[in-house]
Amino acid sequence: MFTGIITDIGEVLETRLDGDLRARIATGYDVAGIELGASIACDGICLTVVASGRAPRPWFEVQISGETLARTNIGETGWPAGRRLNLERALKVGDELGGHIVSGHVDGVARLIAMEDEGASTRMRFEAPEALARFIAPKGSVALNGTSLTVNEVEGAHFGVNVIPHTKAVTTWGEMAPGDAVNLEVDTMARYVARLREWD
Repeated sequence: MFTGIITDIGEVLETRLDGDLRARIATGYDVAGIELGASIACDGICLTVVASGRAPRPWFEVQISGETLARTNIGETGWPAGRRLNLERALKVGDELGGHIVSGHVDGVARLIAMEDEGASTRMRFEAPEALARFIAPKGSVALNGTSLTVNEVEGAHFGVNVIPHTKAVTTWGEMAPGDAVNLEVDTMARYVARLREWD
């Protein structure tokens, strides 16, 4: 489980096929404290650490299944060397819940369709897949590329969020442009409420 509060920006060093796709990601985390089998959210995708090392700089490797490729923006755009990723380590008991509960199980891919500066912040508008749009509500939460964000408005499959300067500075959101595909995880509570209503 995660909170959607990004704690590091990683950089893809390489990807290779080894049964599944494997990615080596440089990190600012102390890799001595990352056990094999640990979960790290990489652009919102919960991935399992299968190797780590310290040279030429700290890195960890993750294995990416075909199912993950099909549901995320990795399959659409790939992770080329140099790609920067929002990282978050899994929650530990006693950690502060600063965002919202995020599973790291990406539901689908949304697309950034417009962005406009409003003061120091940036208002971004996205288009969600039709099947996921019903789970997105004004003033509700979404995780986009692993970042917990509050929904400002919803109109059909379109929704908007505001990204403040701090968020742009400590994540990859300052690098986004219209047309970019982002990993979307809808709020877990909204998903379960909708499922319960199907039984009414």
